[in-house]
Order: sequence, then C-alpha cells, then structure tokens
Amino acid sequence: MQHRTWLGRAADWVNILALTLIAAAMIVPFLYIFSVSFSSMEEYLRKDFILWPDRWVTDAYQYILANDKFVKSVLITIWITVLGTTLNLVFTSTMAYALSKPFFGQRMFLFLVLFTFLFSAGIIPTYLVVKETGLLNSIWSLIIPVLISPWNLIVFSQFFKSIPEELNEAALIDGAGEFTVFWRIILPLSKPALATFGLFYAVMHWNSYFTGILYLSNPNLWPIQMLLRQIVVVNDTSSLMTEQVLTDPPPAETIQMAAILLATLPILIVYPFLQKHFAKGVMIGSVKG
Repeated sequence: MQHRTWLGRAADWVNILALTLIAAAMIVPFLYIFSVSFSSMEEYLRKDFILWPDRWVTDAYQYILANDKFVKSVLITIWITVLGTTLNLVFTSTMAYALSKPFFGQRMFLFLVLFTFLFSAGIIPTYLVVKETGLLNSIWSLIIPVLISPWNLIVFSQFFKSIPEELNEAALIDGAGEFTVFWRIILPLSKPALATFGLFYAVMHWNSYFTGILYLSNPNLWPIQMLLRQIVVVNDTSSLMTEQVLTDPPPAETIQMAAILLATLPILIVYPFLQKHFAKGVMIGSVKG
C-alpha cells in the first residue's frame, strides 16, 4: 500500500474542510427557512436566529394552505410546467431530429437557430409580439415564446447525430417511415436526453416569474413564483388575505418561509425520479464515438 506524504494528507484535509464549508453554506439557509416556518410567534420574536425550533407549530402552513389564492397559484404553475415542458420536448426533439439530417437549406435553418442564440430580440420587441398575437393575460404567454431553447436544440441535435445511422437505414428498408423511425426507435434511445432537457425545461417554467410580470396583469392567473415574489420580495402578505384564513395570522416572516418551502417542494419531489437519467444526459453531445 502506497503511503501518502504529509503534503498529500494536508491537501485532502483542506479539500474536506472546503467542501464541508460549501455544503454548510448551502444547507444552513434551507435549515433556517425550514425551522422558521415551523416556529411559533413567541420563539421567533425571542430569538434572532433559529436552526431548530423549541416547539413545532404549523400555523404558517395552515394559514397558507387555507388560502384559495395560494392553492390556485400552485395548480396554475403545475399546469404551466407540465404543459410547457411537454410542448418544449415535442418541438425541441422534432426540430433537433430534422436538423440532424442533411436536407436542402439545413445550413440556413441552423444559422437562424444560432442567430437567435447569440442575438435575442429584447424585452420590448418580445412584449409587442406577445401583445399583437393576443397572448397577454394568458398562460400561453408563458409557454409559446419559450417553446424552443436554441442551446438545448443544438445539443439535442448533436445527440441525434451520435445515434448510428444504420438503425435508421434498417428501419427504412423494412418499410418504416420517418415518423415511425423517430417515434419507435429514436425516442426510446433518447430517454436520457428527454429526462435531462425535461428537467431543465420544468425548472425553467417552475421558477419563471419575470415573464409573468411582463405579460400577466390579472392576479387570478399568477403562477406561484409571482405570488411568492409578492409575499417575500414586496413583503406583502396581505395578498393572501381572504375570508377563509385566520383573522390573527402568524408573523409575516414565518409565512414567507413556509411559502418558499411549499413552492420548492414539488421540484424536489420530481428530481429523484429523473436523477438516474440525469448523469447520462449531462454528457449529451459532448462526446461522439
């Protein structure tokens, strides 16, 4: 067994210490948010910093979950995320598959994709397009303008090029059409890519709030991130006030922390189911055999 030098062992301990500090810097804020959300008003007012509450209370969660606006906002966000991610994958995969095949005008289409990747239209032109197409105050304004990510499209296209062409040729010889080849052969082989880009798109839709600020003036259509911004950033917990909630609400800070946790929980639940494909998917398009 080879013995490590003292310099090597010291480097290992420095790495361990650095990684521990980085992990603590990430975990402690979540632990603080979690603890404050379950703290009572008396404990919150008494302590400056809470990492573990003395007495667990669920007043903040009862206050939020009894609110129709919050529940409706979560349902709207789930609908936007599911529908948007599905359409993102459909349009991205089909266009990427087309660009992975040689055809007349392929370079022109690829140039247009790269051009939109390097030069975006900007906020005002995009807003005018959304307005003139009648998408304002509609959930479609949060989906259609971001149907295809140029970066994901290019990487997806490189992944399709890495699939052996012999599979396509054998299927075409057997009488299958291009759509059959794509649906029955290419897509089943693309599960890591679909899982990876699906996770990217889902997180994008779930965390999106700026487009909602631009295109949604109707509070009844607000996704959860817009309502969360109103509660946390603007510090306006009165936006949750309804006749159904408690007349004596918990402290605003505990409501904010509980809202953050509830808004983050769905993505944390979905991620483990896609994790087994994620490790393969992150290397998509980087290596071609």
